[in-house]
Amino acid sequence: MHDTVWFEIQGTPAVSIASEEFVSAAEAQAKALGMDAKRCFVRHPIQDRTDEEMRGLADEILDEVIAALVSEE
Repeated sequence: MHDTVWFEIQGTPAVSIASEEFVSAAEAQAKALGMDAKRCFVRHPIQDRTDEEMRGLADEILDEVIAALVSEE
């Protein structure tokens, strides 16, 4: 979240990506940083997944990530 906020402050669109397990933590961190940083979440768990499975998880949220990067909010 810190990196996402830093890039956004610099004018570079950014999105944090984490597993769904961290939705609440991401919301709390964004609030603590004083900025509603863009974030997307993949299905949990991610540990022990193969590279192919990780690519599949990324593919599932690709449109959401692109939408977040191009949004004006």
